Amino acid sequence: MGLVVGLDVGTQSVKLVAYDAHTRRVVSTHGHPLELIAGDDGSREQKTEWWIDAIRACFGKLDASSRAQVQAIGVSGQQHGFVPLDAAGNVLAPAKLWCDTSTQRECDEIMAAAGGAQRCVDIAGNPILAGYTASKLPWTRKHRPDVYSKLATILLPHDYVNFWLTGERWMEYGDASGTGWLDVRTRRWSPEMLKATDPDRDLSACLPPLVEADAGFLISPSIADELGLPHTVRVSAGGGDNMMAAIGTGNVEAGVLSMSLGTSGTLFAFADHAVVDQGAGWAAFCSSTGGWLPLICTMNCTIATESVAKAFNFSARDGDTVMAGTQPGAGGLVMLPFFNGERTPDMPYARGSLHGADLNNLTRANIYRAAMEGATYALRNGYDALLAAGLTFSAIRLTGGGSHSAAWRQMVADIFDLPVEVPLQAEGAAFGAALQALWALDHANGGHADLAAIAREHVLIAPGLSTRPEAKSVAAYQGHYHQFLRHLDVARSFYANPPAAGAV
Repeated sequence: MGLVVGLDVGTQSVKLVAYDAHTRRVVSTHGHPLELIAGDDGSREQKTEWWIDAIRACFGKLDASSRAQVQAIGVSGQQHGFVPLDAAGNVLAPAKLWCDTSTQRECDEIMAAAGGAQRCVDIAGNPILAGYTASKLPWTRKHRPDVYSKLATILLPHDYVNFWLTGERWMEYGDASGTGWLDVRTRRWSPEMLKATDPDRDLSACLPPLVEADAGFLISPSIADELGLPHTVRVSAGGGDNMMAAIGTGNVEAGVLSMSLGTSGTLFAFADHAVVDQGAGWAAFCSSTGGWLPLICTMNCTIATESVAKAFNFSARDGDTVMAGTQPGAGGLVMLPFFNGERTPDMPYARGSLHGADLNNLTRANIYRAAMEGATYALRNGYDALLAAGLTFSAIRLTGGGSHSAAWRQMVADIFDLPVEVPLQAEGAAFGAALQALWALDHANGGHADLAAIAREHVLIAPGLSTRPEAKSVAAYQGHYHQFLRHLDVARSFYANPPAAGAV
């Protein structure tokens, strides 16, 4: 038996997980940080060469004997990003990312051209929200006309990494459903949504073919040599980071609710049919397993706690110690942590705000706790939409950087009033990509392995990290959460429109 590798190309870093499926052991984990280009207009971009350099660095940290045993690679990538290629496969501009809110006007224009937000849901299952790939095309046409005129291929971040690894261009249904162009019910590109994005150009000609979730492609010999890998390595279809985190937390069959506490916060569940909300209370996505993945996404999660830690000159790794002794409700402080604008609720023009400060509660400990609570309340607000639709869950599987915090694990249990389980492999997206690679490798070798069975075998719960709700805190958080909702109602009207020119 050899190794399978999962790569997670995130916003803040690239992570590599090398997994030995025979011994059920992660033999190596490496990471490399990434920079971010942030503009005052809400733009958030990265250069694709930063991703590739980080991948090279991660493989460089993997010892030669391990690299020689690699049999397959799966790639997880931050969703919704736009990588424009010319006909020769050259990148034409920095990639606009999922957290880029500079294209809200283009979102509105696309939806108006399609007949309104409700019509978009009817056509394809989702409205065009801030950050979705579709809005980045008309923005590029307006602001980077030379790039748009040379555009030959539209790729998402994980698609581009796959292209670099193999020389092949493709998309799979999970990540593709976050473009805004895929009809998630039929799993086909929507001609109406593509036309609404650009009525004067056939954008379907720029989209690579869609492949099934268990597809695989051979690595390019030159890249294999560069990374010190065998020429027989296969690269699986990959998927968006949320789709891969679903695999990595065992969320590939009904009844499991996963929560990822990363730069963004997400809640997602598996379905064997398209789960579309006519009120667009959640994203109606496909999964990267052949199914569907109803998903709640907030754009501000660990970025909130990290921003507070940075402002007070301490590391978020020490956050639990800093907030020790504080109580649910943060002494009356309430934070709306919308530093990047927000997707759920749909408030692209929002900004972060702190409420309820007095002479006694304005401490770094309470502010840090308020950031953690605010990020968790925002996810609970999305979860309420799932409950209203009649969905029920018995536990939460927690992943992402925030899952390393014992205080945050307990807070999630108390605010959601559900037991919390933490998979042994905390980097769910990278591990999920490795398991998808294992699945695709089996199929390439003539096997018929079931991904749900693979997940049940390999996704293990970390001993000692599970926690249950504490009745006293559950009761306290009910009141604090409703206070958050009252502030949220005011913010909805305050941030309903884009700020005036020159306003802060």
